[in-house]
Amino acid sequence: MEEKKHYNAGDIQILEGLEAVRRRPGMYVGGTDIKALHHLIYEVVDNSIDEALAGECNRITVTIHKDESVTVRDNGRGIPVDIHPERGISALQVVMTVLHAGGKFGGGSYKVSGGLHGVGVSAVNALSEWCEVTVNRDGKTYFQRYERGIPQSPVKQIGTYHGSETGTTTTFKFDREIFKGDLSYRFDALISRFREMAFVTRGVTISLVDERDDREMTFHFEGGIASFARYLNRTKEVLHEPIYGEKEIDGVGVEFVVQYTDVFAESVYTFANTINTIDGGTHLTGLRTAVTRSINDYARKSGLLKDSDGNFSGDDTREGMTAIVSIKHPDPQFESQTKVKLMNPEVQTYVQQVVGDTFTSFLEQNPAAGKAIVQKCLTSARARDAAKKARDLVIRKSALESMTLPGKLADCSERDPSKTELYIVEGDSAGGSAKQGRDRHFQAILPLRGKILNTERARLDKILGNREVKSLISALGTSIGESFDISGLRYNRIVIMTDADVDGAHIRTLLLTFFFRFMLPLIEEGHLFIAQPPLYRISAKNQIFYAYSDAEKDSIVAKLGGSAKVGISRYKGLGEMNPEQLWETTMNPENRTLLLVTVEDAVEADRTFDMLMGSLVPPRRRFIQTHAKEVRNLDI
Repeated sequence: MEEKKHYNAGDIQILEGLEAVRRRPGMYVGGTDIKALHHLIYEVVDNSIDEALAGECNRITVTIHKDESVTVRDNGRGIPVDIHPERGISALQVVMTVLHAGGKFGGGSYKVSGGLHGVGVSAVNALSEWCEVTVNRDGKTYFQRYERGIPQSPVKQIGTYHGSETGTTTTFKFDREIFKGDLSYRFDALISRFREMAFVTRGVTISLVDERDDREMTFHFEGGIASFARYLNRTKEVLHEPIYGEKEIDGVGVEFVVQYTDVFAESVYTFANTINTIDGGTHLTGLRTAVTRSINDYARKSGLLKDSDGNFSGDDTREGMTAIVSIKHPDPQFESQTKVKLMNPEVQTYVQQVVGDTFTSFLEQNPAAGKAIVQKCLTSARARDAAKKARDLVIRKSALESMTLPGKLADCSERDPSKTELYIVEGDSAGGSAKQGRDRHFQAILPLRGKILNTERARLDKILGNREVKSLISALGTSIGESFDISGLRYNRIVIMTDADVDGAHIRTLLLTFFFRFMLPLIEEGHLFIAQPPLYRISAKNQIFYAYSDAEKDSIVAKLGGSAKVGISRYKGLGEMNPEQLWETTMNPENRTLLLVTVEDAVEADRTFDMLMGSLVPPRRRFIQTHAKEVRNLDI
């Protein structure tokens, strides 16, 4: 008989201090992936932003060093260093090593704050191999170093400073025992976040310096979120000037901007105490409700909407809308520590009131803009009806939800979706090589002829009529849009495999935009990848090497002694590789490199695509001129 395992008081573990964070990083920074890695920087920067919101800081500099350590420096008041009355140690050490400790709870030091839980910076410390903090305060400079969250000595004064340069400088290096794999900070992801922070925190200057490849970017916006809307719509035709409103109700600051454009997609950003709440929440609900109600009331009152038409739905009023809502709350309630969704119920009422009043006044005072917005909603309502009919028709014809697979799909024999992969390949020649070179057991190939439809500027009914799109939807088995169901997914990995040239990059961006618009859960749940075919084939002394970048090619040639007997050929397309080479370099799980597509990648592709394919010429010309020097690297 099996012995019963004992379970008593001695089995209850108490995780002391920061050990809890190291055991369960997901609870504090959302995991140990690339997103969580960036979250470490955001947590430290959020503290500096809180100083800016309190009117005590106007400059924040973030530096990524060559060894992937990061320094965040601000000119705020500096973290207090005097002895904490309860703990008997320096307040700086308390902030850096005790969970749920900070100056954000009593309401005296900060009116509003993003660093709500006092968890942020201590969690960063716990998940860092080492961390050093320098504080300039009251004319003196103080310092403390930590290793995996443990102070190496008490806080000590290391010097003095002159003038008014108070502030805190935090340098940390993420711990590779926690963040395993080949992770490194991504300049573009950080730039996107800091740009948003600078828009939402008017008047603060945020700089990002990347010493790894000598890049730097600085943001400062006096125009706040109205400037943000102009930035987001810089490649689009706008129907009117931004509609902006700002008001404080019961100690909660509400700020919003709305502007309609000529595109079909909605672009909405929500912030709570400068934190981008990507899952929305009560402030988003308030904004959307107010916009729909205001447009319906105005359309009826002005006779643009007849009784027989029925009201516009929320979907109708959101098409082509760019909107930003930013609230400042003394006691924000978030769904989790990573602060992706705002939960305060009263915020919905406040936002609804501010947006409703401002939006209604704007429509009444600007009848030409009001009419343009209503016309846009009418067109959207008719198109939505057409899309529904088209979708029903397509479903009835079994192109979406039947077992009928497209003829061009070379399927695999494995029937367990968790073990299978689908390669989406451009063109028939590459498709032929891929079909011959693959492992038929678990790899399926879907060749696409030419470029799929530009989904950014086409409505659903037109998209569903596109042959290539139909093949793709039918091969994946998930349907799309509102009827998307991930349980029907036929392949665990979807790999985009395009040529390493400008056309290939274009097709890849088209596909990313399509998945982002209509199959977002595929990206969110980690099913979408980009293949990395080699750029060069290098032959020397009966040996073959493959290089995936110019730097790798130069390195291989240097190792081979750079002799004249080294043959280098540049692959212009996948079709140039024979099936064995394509398998060995790009499809064999033992050798290949696959890039996981994140939501941030898809958003960036969406923006770039809008820039290149939008109806406005000047932004496209500016973009091409700015990046002209990089054109030789476009295919890397």
